[in-house]
Amino acid sequence: MELGADYIDIELQVAHEFINSICGRKPQNLKIIVSSHNYQNTPSVEGIGDLVARIQATGADIVKIATTALDITDVVHMFQITVHSQVPIIGLVMGERGLISRVLCPKFGGYLTFGTLEAGKLSAPAQPTIKELLNFYNFRQLGPDTKVFGLIGNPVGHSKGPLLYNTAFKSIGFNGVYVPFLVDDVAKFFDAYSSPDFVGFRFNPDKWWRINQSNCTIPHKEAALERCDEVDPIAKSIGAVNMIIRNPSDGKLSGYNCDYIGAISAIEHGLRGSHDIHNTVSSPLAGKLFVVIGAGGAGKSLAYGAKEKGARVVIANRTYERAKQLANVIGGEAIPLDELGDFHPENKMILANATPIGMQPKVDETPIPKKSLRFYSLVFDAVYTPKITRLLREAGESGITVVTGVEMFIRQAYVQYENFTGLPAPKELFRETLATHA
Repeated sequence: MELGADYIDIELQVAHEFINSICGRKPQNLKIIVSSHNYQNTPSVEGIGDLVARIQATGADIVKIATTALDITDVVHMFQITVHSQVPIIGLVMGERGLISRVLCPKFGGYLTFGTLEAGKLSAPAQPTIKELLNFYNFRQLGPDTKVFGLIGNPVGHSKGPLLYNTAFKSIGFNGVYVPFLVDDVAKFFDAYSSPDFVGFRFNPDKWWRINQSNCTIPHKEAALERCDEVDPIAKSIGAVNMIIRNPSDGKLSGYNCDYIGAISAIEHGLRGSHDIHNTVSSPLAGKLFVVIGAGGAGKSLAYGAKEKGARVVIANRTYERAKQLANVIGGEAIPLDELGDFHPENKMILANATPIGMQPKVDETPIPKKSLRFYSLVFDAVYTPKITRLLREAGESGITVVTGVEMFIRQAYVQYENFTGLPAPKELFRETLATHA
């Protein structure tokens, strides 16, 4: 205080003692922050409200409360307090599930947020760096009218979505922010985040693949479909959504599936490029034998998309019954995955991997032997970490056209951005951003 600090942060347990000790000596410009930290959980709205009153009673100039997120819905309690507070308040929820409390602080009335100067040198769990707050989330541009978009999944920390969308928002002055939502229960999430502030959501396929493998809960994309008031006909046929838009007038949720759009358009582009086909009226997939590996949500998307373009579809899956079920629905064929290596009824087939085989950390895995790739003219892999999987590397070595999951991702992003904002997607900026931060 004597050295001229503008703010002094005092723990609630010693606040009365400290404030009494400086009675009559406090400089006029000094603001005293009185803090309470809860490393176990986040109380109810009523519990946080009572704590605010206790802190105010100490004579604090600024109230600071930091709690711990056991679920992302805990953050809503803090937002409800900060947005209605009549006193300057800092409300933070610690942990990865609470990250949005730090990022969205200006929107919901928080006095300030905390960022670390260097990555890895945190003073609290999941604290972002100042550089991330300013450059990654455009923190200084956020305010009460900012529209919130985000990626739902578990994990979500590795996604390039926030970088992509926030860069695009900043480039045109669009008042929006894209954040990661680390979600454990989709139904609970949508019940809690029902305000018109939260307008657009995308779903992370990594979580969905992981849950499909362990069979522990309903996959996010399929659970999300149940929460929608309206569902796009193709998404309904596929049985999964990966994008939800909240209608600003009535709050209704509309669900869409962009998996098939991103993947199929990327594959079509690859075929046109490799065969110098410029006819945009009919699809280069028409009449092709299209082999899909996987019968989950991504497999469904690819199968429906290929069928819609006139391809003959074959589903290969570890569980033959699931492959057969999907094949029956779309009017295709089914084979067990372990027979795929010997499956070559014709040449110049299309192969699309819609499973996590080859995804980090198991980058040495591949769904099909290299010698069997010679029967294909194009190979697509929905995995985008790494960008070049073993499947794609071996296909490229065999002289086959390859299409990466990154290409699918960026084409999905075009569609989602336009649905989120109603504006044309800045395609070149998206590609430049991904290339720069590859």
